[in-house]
Amino acid sequence: MAEQLSPAVQDYLKAIHMLGGADEGVPSGKIASALGVKAPSVTGMLKRLADAGWIEYSAGEGAKLSPGGRTEALRVIRRHRLVELFLTKALKLDWSEVDAEAEALEHAISPRLEQAIADYLGEPHEDPHGHLIPSSSGVLQARNLKRLSEFRAGDMVVVREAQDDNPDRLRRWQQQGLTPGASVHVLSYQELDDLFEVEVGGRLIRLGSEGLDGLRGEVIAAPSEAP
Repeated sequence: MAEQLSPAVQDYLKAIHMLGGADEGVPSGKIASALGVKAPSVTGMLKRLADAGWIEYSAGEGAKLSPGGRTEALRVIRRHRLVELFLTKALKLDWSEVDAEAEALEHAISPRLEQAIADYLGEPHEDPHGHLIPSSSGVLQARNLKRLSEFRAGDMVVVREAQDDNPDRLRRWQQQGLTPGASVHVLSYQELDDLFEVEVGGRLIRLGSEGLDGLRGEVIAAPSEAP
């Protein structure tokens, strides 16, 4: 399995990994939705990927990456996230613009250029949206994050990741200060109206679960609890 993979194969392996396919089977319907393709096309491709040894696949269990498939998926994810960070840091593109650009460039850059970008950036650990970047040896650290819509009144939360596939939503989060590293104090949640009141950078923001969808974080100690 040393051949150069096609962009389509790389996209499938990356999508399966992003959907949890390194650890368990992913239903073909989820893969179709993530890639924006029709289910019959997905089924055919998954069978080809299984024949080539990149995944384990059955209609009942879904698609799970093989060790080789996981390695290739992490290579694509690393390139994508390095390119996103390079575009924001070096070329000053907005974080809402870089996902689509990286989707195209991730298939075009060579391993040598990938490493040159990593060296230029100082082997970074996160992309502009807070997602962890796999190391050059293929290690992707795990962390236990929750959706911001899962937190409740009184929680002090730090934003760690922002879903990067909706430019309008990214721009809105940036305006609200809901970016990776931001501290968020959940003041209240009105379940009937599905309305959160949160404090970010001294500003009071009211929004529903949909407005928080795609943001992930973790609880931090409240100021009064800090050592």
